[in-house]
Amino acid sequence: MKIAVLAVQGAFLEHENVMHKLGVQTIQLRKAGDLAEDFDGLILPGGESTVQGKLLRELHMLEPIRDRIENGLPVLATCAGLILLAEQISGDDTVHIGTLPVTVKRNAYGRQLGSFHYAEGNFLGVGIFPMEFIRAPYVTEASQDVKILAQVEGRIVGVQYRNQLAVAFHPELGDDTRIHQYFLENYLS
Repeated sequence: MKIAVLAVQGAFLEHENVMHKLGVQTIQLRKAGDLAEDFDGLILPGGESTVQGKLLRELHMLEPIRDRIENGLPVLATCAGLILLAEQISGDDTVHIGTLPVTVKRNAYGRQLGSFHYAEGNFLGVGIFPMEFIRAPYVTEASQDVKILAQVEGRIVGVQYRNQLAVAFHPELGDDTRIHQYFLENYLS
């Protein structure tokens, strides 16, 4: 099994480290040519969604990634990755990959770089999980086909839709690997 990690910006190394702890091989997607390699799943990391979206367009990676996701490629998206997948961004006409039928609100915990919120919440299929939110979004609306996996303070912070698992927090920053394990076991086995 090999997992590709979008590596144009953001917390891609942290996701790779988690995958390596779990014994899974990774490759970095930095340019369009990297998409020619074989891989079984994709991680869209946290970071700056606007920058990531811009780079995906400039590097001619957006459409090929969208096509693969639409054709069933399993994807785990965290924080900015959730924004990249969303069909709608509240107060913004920009759509990046747009394969996840949700509306997200950006920077739900504030716009400052130091914005941070920690919570523990129940993640369906995983249990109580430590959640770190840094300039994080949350889901304000989800289509009826979207399964809600986690909520914190009444806000939707984890969803599943077909081959897409998206969370508003950063599971890659802690020592708990259960979200990544959930992705591997439920999407790739």
